[in-house]
Amino acid sequence: MRITVVGLGKIGLPLSVQFARRGHRVFGADASAVTVAKVNAGEAPFPGEDHLPEYLRAVVRSGDLRATTDTAEAVSHSDVVVVVVPLFVDDEARPDFGWLDSATDDIARGLRPGTLVSYETTLPVGTTRDRWKPRLEAGSGLVEGVDFHLVFSPERVLTGRVFADLRKYPKLIGGLSPQGAARAVEFYESALQFDERPDLDRPNGVWNLGSAEAAEMAKLAETTYRDVNIGLANQFGAFAARVGIDVYEVIEASNSQPYSHIHRPGIAVGGHCIPVYPRLYLWNDPEATVVRAAREANAAMPSYTVGLAVGAAGGDLTGQRVAVLGASYRGGVKETAFSGVFATVDALREAGADVVVHDPLYTREELAGFGWAPYSIGDAAHVVILQADHAEYRDLSARDVPGVRVVVDGRRILDRARFEGVRFLVVGQAERVG
Repeated sequence: MRITVVGLGKIGLPLSVQFARRGHRVFGADASAVTVAKVNAGEAPFPGEDHLPEYLRAVVRSGDLRATTDTAEAVSHSDVVVVVVPLFVDDEARPDFGWLDSATDDIARGLRPGTLVSYETTLPVGTTRDRWKPRLEAGSGLVEGVDFHLVFSPERVLTGRVFADLRKYPKLIGGLSPQGAARAVEFYESALQFDERPDLDRPNGVWNLGSAEAAEMAKLAETTYRDVNIGLANQFGAFAARVGIDVYEVIEASNSQPYSHIHRPGIAVGGHCIPVYPRLYLWNDPEATVVRAAREANAAMPSYTVGLAVGAAGGDLTGQRVAVLGASYRGGVKETAFSGVFATVDALREAGADVVVHDPLYTREELAGFGWAPYSIGDAAHVVILQADHAEYRDLSARDVPGVRVVVDGRRILDRARFEGVRFLVVGQAERVG
C-alpha cells in the first residue's frame, strides 16, 4: 500500500518507519523543512528512540520512505493517510486544534476516492465524527462512507520504545461505518505485528471497538486513569510523610494482592500525554470531579516538593544556590513538554533561591535558552532537587555537589547512603533520622 503519515514527530516518524519496514511505500509529511531534510538524509531528527537510527537509514536507502512538506501531494498518491499531528490545550484546558485543522485541510485538498484516513492523535470524544468528517468532506468534495473512509485509532506507545510497544499493545480502532472499520482492521493487520499476550482475554492484535467515539474514549480513559492513580499516590505520600510512614512500603504491600495497582508518588507528572489527556476528557465531561481533583493534586506537586526543601533548609532559601537536576519530563527522554522543571524553578525563585538547572541530555546553551542558569555536576550548591530520573543521576553523591546541605529526591532514585551528613528527603517518604 501507499501510505502518508502526517506529522514526523516522536510518534509519527517511528510509525512511518514501521510501515515501511513492513513492505509499504510511505510518504512522511511534515511542516518542518528541517525535519524533512534530515529524514530524507536518513538522519533521525531527535535522539532517544530505540532502533530508530538504523531502521530509518535502511528504509530511506531502500526508497520505501520519503519525506515531504507537501501533504496534499503525498495524500493524492496514497491509499491510506495516518494523522499524528499534536493537539495542545491552553491554560483553561481548552483544546487548540490549530495544527490539526491545518493538516486536515491539507489532507482534504489531496484526498481522492477510495482512501482510508486514520487519526491517531488523542482527541476529545466526538471529534472524529463532528469535526474531521465535515472538514474533510468540505475540503475534498467527497462523501465519507461512500468516497472515503474515516476512523480513529489512538497511538498507545511511549517515546523511547515505540517499536516494542507497537508489538505489545492491541491496536484499537473505531470507524464511522462498518466498511471503514473493516478497511482499518485490514490495514493495521498488514502494517503491524503483535506479540502473544496470554494475559489478555482475547488475542493481541487489532481490536475494533465499534465506533470512533469508543476508541476516542478508550485512549482518554487509560491515560486519565494513570493521572488519577498518581494523584491518589501523591496524596497518600504526603499524608504518610506527615505521620512517619514509608508510603513505598505501603504501596508494595497493597499491590501484593491483584486488585490494587497503586502508582508511585513523585515531584511532577509531565509529557504530552498524562497532564494533557485528562483535560481533554474534562472538556467533554466538566462535572468529572475525581478527574479534576487529581489533575489539581498532581499540578501542585512541584510546589509541594519545593516546600519540603524550604522546610529542610530551615524555612528560608533566600540567596541559597539550588540545583534542579533534570529538565526533561522523565528520564532518558529529551523532551520538556509539561515538565515539572518549569513549576519547580518558578516556585524556587518565588522562595528567593538562586536556581541553576542541569540535564545530561541538554547543552548549557540549550538550558540557557529556557531562561535558566546552567549547572554542572561538581559545582557547589546548597540544595539539590532531583526532578527527572535520568540514569546518570543514580550514582551521585555528596562529593559531586560540594557544600550541599539538603537533598530532595523527587523520583526516589538516589542512594541515601551516598549523602551522609546531608538532610535527605524523598517525595512521599518520611524523613529518616540517624
